[in-house]
Amino acid sequence: MNINYEQSNLILNAAIEKAKSLNLPVSIAVVDTGGHLVAFARLDSVYGVIDFAIKKARTAVMFGVGSDIMGTIIAGAELHSYGMINSNDGLLTIAGGVVIKNKDGVVIGAIGCSGGTTDQDKEVASSGASAIV
Repeated sequence: MNINYEQSNLILNAAIEKAKSLNLPVSIAVVDTGGHLVAFARLDSVYGVIDFAIKKARTAVMFGVGSDIMGTIIAGAELHSYGMINSNDGLLTIAGGVVIKNKDGVVIGAIGCSGGTTDQDKEVASSGASAIV
């Protein structure tokens, strides 16, 4: 099951509200289980973080865990981590990518945020991801 457009907008709007409450200039991306972009918002962020937000979301959905958790896992992979990070048009293994699960606990997509600190990005993305549970 994939996230639908209605769900992605609820998630995106919750993340936007959190980012606004923190006064953060971020980009926020919602992807489906295939890593395809479903919804996106750019809140006065700089150009580079657009790609970061998408890559964080894609990393989370690809591995089924937060992008920061995946970063910890591959940090121990030494040279083998190069292939993982550079596969699928590149991944980003720092905080800010969070899986989205439905009410049954099934992963239906992911959300990525970039533009704040890694803790702020994760907070914004987590706020969005919890909007439909």
